[in-house]
Amino acid sequence: MSKIIFIEPKPPNLHIFSKFKSPRLGIFILGSLMKTRGWEVEVFVEDMGKIDWEQIGSADIVGISSITSTAPRAYKIADRIRDMGITVIMGGPHPTFLTDEALRHADFVIRGEGEHPLTAFIDAREKGNDFSQVPNLSYRKNKKIIHNPIGNFETNLDKIPFPDFSLFKAKQKITGKGSVLPIQTSRGCPFHCSFCSVTSMFGKKFRFRSTESIIKELQQYKNEKHFIFFYDDNFTANPEQTRELLNRMIRENFKFKWSAQVRVDTAKDESLVKLMRQAGCRTVFIGFESANPDSLKEIKKSQEVTDIVQAVKIFRRHSIHIHGMFMLGLDNDNWKSIKKTVRFARRSRLTSAQFLLITPLPGTELYKQVKSANRILFKDWSLYDAHHVVFKPKKLSIFKLQLAQIYSHKKFYSKIERVRKLIIGNKNGFLINFYANHLNRIWKKKNKTFLKVLKLLKPNQNADIIIDYREKIRLNFPPNLLPTPFGRRQAQKARGIR
Repeated sequence: MSKIIFIEPKPPNLHIFSKFKSPRLGIFILGSLMKTRGWEVEVFVEDMGKIDWEQIGSADIVGISSITSTAPRAYKIADRIRDMGITVIMGGPHPTFLTDEALRHADFVIRGEGEHPLTAFIDAREKGNDFSQVPNLSYRKNKKIIHNPIGNFETNLDKIPFPDFSLFKAKQKITGKGSVLPIQTSRGCPFHCSFCSVTSMFGKKFRFRSTESIIKELQQYKNEKHFIFFYDDNFTANPEQTRELLNRMIRENFKFKWSAQVRVDTAKDESLVKLMRQAGCRTVFIGFESANPDSLKEIKKSQEVTDIVQAVKIFRRHSIHIHGMFMLGLDNDNWKSIKKTVRFARRSRLTSAQFLLITPLPGTELYKQVKSANRILFKDWSLYDAHHVVFKPKKLSIFKLQLAQIYSHKKFYSKIERVRKLIIGNKNGFLINFYANHLNRIWKKKNKTFLKVLKLLKPNQNADIIIDYREKIRLNFPPNLLPTPFGRRQAQKARGIR
């Protein structure tokens, strides 16, 4: 029996969801697909369990899925596996948009959605055919890189198998008690936010699963004490279909609670919000992004500050927790606008919030803009986690923007806010406040050197000179300034010291 293993590399740094581990769905869906073909399949989510290299050694193919921040780790894993003589396929957002880079470490790259391309690839491999007819596939042939055309998106999402979480065999079970299970009901997005790669990855049109298909998947967890997270970029994109799904969930008498990502315009239909609560919704994740109207226009968010205010009011009225997602470092941002955004978040009485740095991820309009303007500071992909400044802001210094991110979390998750949440009985808010405040302090300690690097950079420093902050330290900084994750031993080797 042929064997395929899928790997999701671990994030390189602490981030806001470090404690709340939940796998991405792609590799589990592909694993389920290969299982139905009769292959032996195993999945490793490195953030939740170590890779078993003995198992890797017995595989015929290894698939590695990577976002931008996990790309360095993904490449390191891929290099080791190829040295073992095993075929490596890479996929996910980062290899999709920087395919030639990924092919320096992988035998094949599948760009975009992977279900049909992987099936076509395996068909060609098993029949001994060439790969010229495999859509979305990139590979080398006669030392030349070949990029096959992108195929059509799957219009019938019901054809895609349910993710089989049993393929993950580590001690920490994904489906264990208290776990957060990701469920996806749609793909695609018609909006054009400049910082987002969803439309490039999954298309500009919404595609939906049928209510019957979703209910059938949810029935697997009907009587278990899970927490469901609807993985969609906009769970209520089709209000009527969402209403149908919610009514079915109520009739099925599901016991689990759930959360979802929605846009502010969801609150314009208050009856839908009420139904969400009745069906078990306890938290919504909303991309507010900014309280600065100019910033919202800049990123093509298609929403107004008044829409944000109304959304907060409606969701709070129906006792649904709100996790507000904000971005810092937009071209229209300065200290005044950032403080205004933090003040807005506090006054809105959000249960929780994140204030992350806008990051030019490959595949986005923002990436093209800042790259063409020579504003990229660091090319170390491990820093592209929205917690590190990686490009030159317009109205703030590099160092001050990083401090703004630290300040925002410190201000929102202050002791005063913690006490207030305790007094009003918001237990969730109190616990999250304690966790986030602690995480902010730990992040500062682990990134002391990175902060020193930013402080030493000159405002007009040429971006071409700053290749990555670890290289900067090797060339110009005293030996005692050693960043995370670049250690003293590695720094000594880099200088030729043994």
